[in-house]
Amino acid sequence: MDSKSVVDLIEASSGVHFSGFHMDGLEQRNTEVEQPTTSATDNFHKQPFVIGVAGGAASGKTTVCDMIIQQLHDQRVVLVNQDSFYHNLTQEELSRVYEYNFDHPDAFDTEKLLSSMDMLRHGQAVDIPKYDFKSYKSNVFPSRRVNPSDVIILEGILIFHDPRVRELLNMKIFVDTDADVRLARRIRRDTAEKGRDIGTVLDQYSKFVKPAFDDFILPTKKYADIIIPRGGDNHVAIDLIVQHICTKLGQHDLCKIYPNLYVIQSTFQIRGMHTLIRDSQTTKHDFVFYADRLIRLVVEHGLGHLPFTEKQVVTPTGSVYTGVDFCKRLCGVSVIRSGESMENALRACCKGIKIGKILIHREGDNGQQLIYEKLPQDISDRHVLLLDPILGTGNSAVQAISLLLRKGVPESNIIFLNLISAPQGVHVVCKSFPRIKIVTSEIEIGLNEDFRVIPGMGEFGDRYFGTDDDDQQMAAAPQ
Repeated sequence: MDSKSVVDLIEASSGVHFSGFHMDGLEQRNTEVEQPTTSATDNFHKQPFVIGVAGGAASGKTTVCDMIIQQLHDQRVVLVNQDSFYHNLTQEELSRVYEYNFDHPDAFDTEKLLSSMDMLRHGQAVDIPKYDFKSYKSNVFPSRRVNPSDVIILEGILIFHDPRVRELLNMKIFVDTDADVRLARRIRRDTAEKGRDIGTVLDQYSKFVKPAFDDFILPTKKYADIIIPRGGDNHVAIDLIVQHICTKLGQHDLCKIYPNLYVIQSTFQIRGMHTLIRDSQTTKHDFVFYADRLIRLVVEHGLGHLPFTEKQVVTPTGSVYTGVDFCKRLCGVSVIRSGESMENALRACCKGIKIGKILIHREGDNGQQLIYEKLPQDISDRHVLLLDPILGTGNSAVQAISLLLRKGVPESNIIFLNLISAPQGVHVVCKSFPRIKIVTSEIEIGLNEDFRVIPGMGEFGDRYFGTDDDDQQMAAAPQ
């Protein structure tokens, strides 16, 4: 390794590593297995973390957003308001504006909102209109230019109502404030900022605001990941939310989408070992040595996701130590043959563990056929560590997991361990089996036209077990 490559390695290893991937929008989750993407030439960009803040009018949503933005001062954060996307009122609607329901879903131009959010999520700047609540038009003032950022906060009363908008959100927050407090705030705001009299405000509240809240806003509370009582007064909740956001920003983009995907934290050691096993010039001896080290880290991390029970022991000093007891009912299942390379690390961590075998044959480009399986008879009563160092298209993984489910293993009892994962395979497995856990050491760029993982590390089984030597020797022999 020359000095230039060492410098590049150090620079690439400072902080969390992103192998880089591109996703043209996450489709709605379903149980259908999708065919992998074959293009490897798309432009890659980092996906922003999108937060939705919903709740009734005057519940304190804006205050919550401002507090989150203030605490995320070292991150690029932009705020997008659903209020910016009200429809322009027609002359007929303007003539009886006090009969217009601004709290109904039809009052918003959701298609324009979706288009603007899609541009921001794909790294493009967008012009957000400024809605004028006196003329009830969005073209009175110049639009606000919003640039792509690390964090996008979308705030509005009905952002959880449309499933297409919900699908964009990595975190959904519902600000839950007492109705009397919201009404008092609304009276103060509308009389001071919009010049309305109290009678008009109360009339609009009873005719439109309260019924719309009961019919359209409150039912979306069930979609929230986090509910904040008392809005901006709840400093503890907001502090916890900001800590969670900071953690997510340090993760790979796919981890923000799939909570059951775990990528072990990158370090100089891990990046260095990945550099060695990916180098086509690395000897078999070094490849096996460093692959084993990485596999051991993945196995240890995967074992950390097993259930534990509290246990107290007496130390040699006579003191009581409160710790945990290991999960007893578990087994490994390796996908032949690459998965067998992970068995030694599992045995080293779990003394006497049972290990089953699954053989899946590739047919053509994408077809997969189950050829052989030998599993513990009581596997349905165990937690299963599924072993396969490479997650590519996800087709073999789907076959293996489907077999385990047919054998009675609960989906939530399966932990899939691998060294590297292609985004296409992650999408397929996580969409098909949202309750299993995937533990990997690095996310790849994608797949090439031959469905091989890139940058990848070649045929892992051949390199690990040395069965590529004959091919290399034949290629080097004189003709």
